[in-house]
Amino acid sequence: MIRARGRADGGQASIEILGLVPLLALVVLAAAQVLAAGAARSAASSAAEAGAMAIVQGGDPAQAARAAAPGWAHRRLAVRVAGRHVRVRVTPAAVLPLLPRHLVSTAEADAGPAS
Repeated sequence: MIRARGRADGGQASIEILGLVPLLALVVLAAAQVLAAGAARSAASSAAEAGAMAIVQGGDPAQAARAAAPGWAHRRLAVRVAGRHVRVRVTPAAVLPLLPRHLVSTAEADAGPAS
């Protein structure tokens, strides 16, 4: 009788573990989405700084910002230049649907006063 009960408990544990698999998958996907948002933040920052440097050097800030962004960000990148100020917005890659639009990263850089 003890053996039969042990087997039943073992089956219960297997079912419980199977119940946790979707939750574990969701946690992994959420972590991946957070990492994608961090990569978008880094891309936006680098692109904004490159745009400001282009202003200082007399180049095209929008083109410099786009060139500084990694390849995956090109379609998700928006650059706005106002005088000597560059603003870059990057939407992260979608790991979980609907979340990327809430995790948009914006970075700004200023080229300083005109010389």
